[in-house]
Amino acid sequence: MKYLLMICGDPSGTEYANDGCGGWSEEMEARGVVAGGAGLRPPHEATTVRVRDDELLLTDGPFAETKEQIGGFVLIDCADLDEAIEIASKHPAAGYGTIEIRPVLEPPV
Repeated sequence: MKYLLMICGDPSGTEYANDGCGGWSEEMEARGVVAGGAGLRPPHEATTVRVRDDELLLTDGPFAETKEQIGGFVLIDCADLDEAIEIASKHPAAGYGTIEIRPVLEPPV
């Protein structure tokens, strides 16, 4: 089953942005569970898109008013939620930020 790990932190977490993952990526790639991922540029570089009544509405930055921001994501493919939790708990960002685990909606077969 595929899960998206959303790596979140407050602005103080940017000090860890270039720390790397301390071997986590190599371990997970060796286990064959990493299906993709990337770090993200800061929220002030984001653009939010909405369409209401056929009108395109663009907003600079994230839509949500929050101090937490998504700093990166990893797509994993593993057996179940228990394994996804184990994988997320080993990620270095779990020690200073939060990691939200979200199941990926699979299209009907």
